[in-house]
Amino acid sequence: MSNDSTKEPMLDMFIFETQQLIEQLEQEILTCEKSGSLDQSINEIFRIMHTIKGSSAMMLFNNITTLAHSIEDLFFYIRDKKPVSVDQSRLIDIVLEGTDFIKNEIVKIESGSPANGSPAKIIKKTETYLDVLSGTTASEPTQAHDKIKHGKAAAGIDPAGIGDQGNKDTHENNGIPLSSGNTESSSDPALTVYRSTVFFEDGSEMENIRAFALMNHLKQIAEILRIDPDDITENNHSADMIKNDGFKIEFRTAHCFDELKALFEQTIFLKSLELTEVKVNTGEPDERSNDSDMPDTASDTGTANLQKNTSPDKNVNASAIKQSMISVSVSKLDMLMDMVGELVISEAMVIHNPELDNLQLDGFLKASRQLHKIIGELQDIVMSIRMVPLSVTFQKMNRIVRDMSHKLEKEVKLEIIGEETEVDKNIIEHISDPLMHLIRNSLDHGIEHASERIGKGKPAEGKIILEAKNSGGDVWITVRDDGKGLNKEKILQKAIEKGITNKSEAELTEKEIYSFILLPGFSTKESVTEFSGRGVGMDVVVKNIEKIGGTVIVESTPGAGATISVKIPLTLAIIDGMVIRVGNARYIIPTASIKESFKVGTENVITDTSGNEMIMVRGSCYPILRVKKLFNLSSGIADIHDGIIVMVENNGKSTCIFTDSLLGQQQVVVKALPGYIKKVKGVSGCTLLGDGGIGLILDIAGLIGS
Repeated sequence: MSNDSTKEPMLDMFIFETQQLIEQLEQEILTCEKSGSLDQSINEIFRIMHTIKGSSAMMLFNNITTLAHSIEDLFFYIRDKKPVSVDQSRLIDIVLEGTDFIKNEIVKIESGSPANGSPAKIIKKTETYLDVLSGTTASEPTQAHDKIKHGKAAAGIDPAGIGDQGNKDTHENNGIPLSSGNTESSSDPALTVYRSTVFFEDGSEMENIRAFALMNHLKQIAEILRIDPDDITENNHSADMIKNDGFKIEFRTAHCFDELKALFEQTIFLKSLELTEVKVNTGEPDERSNDSDMPDTASDTGTANLQKNTSPDKNVNASAIKQSMISVSVSKLDMLMDMVGELVISEAMVIHNPELDNLQLDGFLKASRQLHKIIGELQDIVMSIRMVPLSVTFQKMNRIVRDMSHKLEKEVKLEIIGEETEVDKNIIEHISDPLMHLIRNSLDHGIEHASERIGKGKPAEGKIILEAKNSGGDVWITVRDDGKGLNKEKILQKAIEKGITNKSEAELTEKEIYSFILLPGFSTKESVTEFSGRGVGMDVVVKNIEKIGGTVIVESTPGAGATISVKIPLTLAIIDGMVIRVGNARYIIPTASIKESFKVGTENVITDTSGNEMIMVRGSCYPILRVKKLFNLSSGIADIHDGIIVMVENNGKSTCIFTDSLLGQQQVVVKALPGYIKKVKGVSGCTLLGDGGIGLILDIAGLIGS
């Protein structure tokens, strides 16, 4: 496949659409497995495979095309012949194996590598199963199979452009690479010239790419003489021309009018079609097109197909929805978010400019408040654009549960709650792997085999609940199972053996004991399996969640199951923070972590034998953390009664941060730390302050956990 810059938009769209279709296909097939019936989804599955077949043929990824064609054949037979006995489990295994192959090929295409995987084994399985369904053996030629392959292609026409494309001769016509397909010499008098005008559905978008796909299919059986517009691959504005005037093709072929009409009518998003036969010797339209009313019939048929299952009102609404939605590159959203961040910084630099100190500027203050309001609204809009639901990530877990439960021979059901919860798209990218590890752990460690569950008086089928919900500025994701729970004694014993702790059970809380499973290299599994026992997994969960400012909490009830909760922020880009001063340095404490702030006297401070300072607040004792001491600052207040205490909380634990003073609350743009200070404990990032100075953002989770 050429990496030509003119083909990049089409390649990007192919990758995007195929990924979307594969995800949709997986959900459809898993839904069928749960319901025990294919009836509701067989048409949708067939449509998806047909679309993948056509788009991959257009892009000349022949291995994906042939595999999709093979699976499409299988579902075509099931839909058309309605065989009485269908081994649904075998069928689903074949489809999922096919989706895995296509996903791997898409990954190669994304990385610029050749999509050279061989689908031969999967195709063989598909054909063998089709032979079984049709009542023949794998070694016999299957009449039903042959009928599918040739009948669907309208007397040799393959509507998806499948064929030995790699061996076709190509030539240039109007700048478009064309193949001669199955046509004979252009001087052959048996060839007929046709003219066609195609209009696509309103709101289908990318009309130039769809026109290119249609032309690519047509050139398998015809010689393209002329197209209008003739620069569909180079000129993005050609999409508007096709939308207004249609896509016009003049071509020469040996195929008859009815075969061509059948080919055109399989075009996705076809709105209307005009097809006219032209006399070669005069160039005038043949009277046949008017006598037979084929152009009008073709046009009416296309419209009828579009409206067959849709009322007029619904069709109008669907069109309106399509026109109001556009696809935007993620990189453009990132740039927009960066610009809003710079705008927030610029606002702070203007409003908090030191040159304005001690000046009476009533008009300026009024204008600055209006500016702050507008920037806040702009930020909210940009953030809402970046927010995406967790549904896609959550639904992927169905496949993991399905595959693992089969391999482990366990009966497990996954229940999903709150999948409509939205988070920033950057956070979505970090939570897929952690969730996968948590689900695998619940299935492998937590859920018992059916016989063991029945012996305990539990249902034979285990349950894993994946839930998401909003809480303030955070999102809570919970993985809960009804398995055997965590063995507190076994975990503590393993921790002592590994030298992680030397404390007894009485000296540790349940949460502290359970949290040992989050440490690197920790596993209570006696033997290494395909899924666990190596001591990796949970520490990966913690690292990935901490990267996005989240925390992990482990809870368990012996015999009843375990619950692992993940708290993550809604977004990483801009946060509300309290600016504090310690000596000549300034730091930011995320507002979401602050419980309260207050001044104390020396008499309220308690010092233990190790020199650690603590303070009593309403009957509870909290440690005092001096920022000056933590970062070895040369300046700053030493007497505790001269400064101010900020009490912060994370994961149910609290500590008191001692600072010189509070400078005020403001929105700050989170910037990544330079590489050489990434390992500084207690710092999660930095930001640019109003006067141009740098402020470090304190990592409250790291400070409290230390």
